Amino acid sequence: MMATFNLTSFTNPGSFILLGIPGLEHFHIWIGIPFFIIYLVALAGNSVLLYLIFMEHSLHEPMFFFLSMLAATDLILSNTCVPKTFSIFWLGPQEITFPGCLTQMFFLHYSFATDSATLLAMAFDRYIAICFPLRYNTILTRQVITKIVMGIVSRSFCIIFPCVFLLKRLPFCQTLIIPHTYCEHIGIAQLACADISINIWYGFAVPVMTVTSDLILTGISYALILRAVFNLPSQDARQKALNTCGSHVCVMLIFYIPAIFSVLTHRFGHNVPHSFHILIANLYVAIPPALNPIVYGVKTKQIREKIILLFFLKGTQ
Repeated sequence: MMATFNLTSFTNPGSFILLGIPGLEHFHIWIGIPFFIIYLVALAGNSVLLYLIFMEHSLHEPMFFFLSMLAATDLILSNTCVPKTFSIFWLGPQEITFPGCLTQMFFLHYSFATDSATLLAMAFDRYIAICFPLRYNTILTRQVITKIVMGIVSRSFCIIFPCVFLLKRLPFCQTLIIPHTYCEHIGIAQLACADISINIWYGFAVPVMTVTSDLILTGISYALILRAVFNLPSQDARQKALNTCGSHVCVMLIFYIPAIFSVLTHRFGHNVPHSFHILIANLYVAIPPALNPIVYGVKTKQIREKIILLFFLKGTQ
């Protein structure tokens, strides 16, 4: 198979071949089943979340607006990678064009950067709501929220879009087979027959530093929130505040832990089996979009009530 795809030197290749998870080919069919189920859960959960937030006037608040942005980004992430993944698992290695590979790479990394910034915005929202409750509506006005959203979208675009040009400038003269289920920046760059130092530096330093700053600022926000919560005089008020923040913390852990593990393993985990690394990388793009709406549906009272009303009480009327 490797000989079939041996190619001579050229600047922009016609296509790449995505192999899946090397070493686990005999289990691809079985691995594809849970990925397909996870994909359906992500589609249904995030779509219901967006529908409820859009239709219910009581959910037209900053917190739920940021939540809808997280759900929309998760839908982009799921549809960018997961359908191609389980098609590889069930149908074998798949061809993807060079523009298609760049497009998938862009939306993959863009979604990750947007999710990270959105979680920071949600932490800021909870900080204002708990630490300055009387000024909440005057601080988080429609204009401020619009600026935050525009900042999130433009920042994510500005740090990820250069990766497209960094890849387009490279000549490719190796076997254009990617031992993965989707296209990502360094995975494509490693197939080039040229110096990729800039790609390695930019692809690791800039996005990681950006996401790290998001994580640090989010941690500071929740530290300030916890300090304010434990100073509240009422036990009920403390419990309510902790429940509100609990769903955010759960989503952060679901998002950051597998992503950080995947990045560190890709850069430094040379002793980690490649098949294990690819499997974790697939879980990091598949599981958070599926679990986020479930976590918020269980932990957020307003959403839980609307879901019960939508699916259970309407059927009895």
